[in-house]
Amino acid sequence: MKIISLLLVDDEDDFRTTLANRLKKRNLDVTDAASGEEALELIGKKSFDVAIVDIKMPGIDGIETLRRIRKIDPLLEVILLTGHASVEAGVEGMKYGAYDYIIKPCNVNDLLIKVEDACRRRMIEKEHAQEKPECSKS
Repeated sequence: MKIISLLLVDDEDDFRTTLANRLKKRNLDVTDAASGEEALELIGKKSFDVAIVDIKMPGIDGIETLRRIRKIDPLLEVILLTGHASVEAGVEGMKYGAYDYIIKPCNVNDLLIKVEDACRRRMIEKEHAQEKPECSKS
């Protein structure tokens, strides 16, 4: 499988840095952003396979970030990070097209499995988007 290009969005510096480093050690190409605004700017400049987005952030929260990501790159798979108290927000995010959500603090191996599955789905969706219907002659 190709190296997964991942965007990690979380306003907690220590958490974001630690998780980014752990994912890089597992051979992912990780770019991190401290806010929804920064994430949207990065998505406008670079293509990512998967984004992990924290729901609770100041400014643009994770749900609004997800909604705006859908407008920029509809095929970008998004996994939402949520605290125990806001599982409903994770479920709400699924309604807006999130691939999945995971509760913080999360097991890195569980998160990695979700990232790999999301990346596979993105590849399939991209292939389907590129297929053009054949014209048939009657």
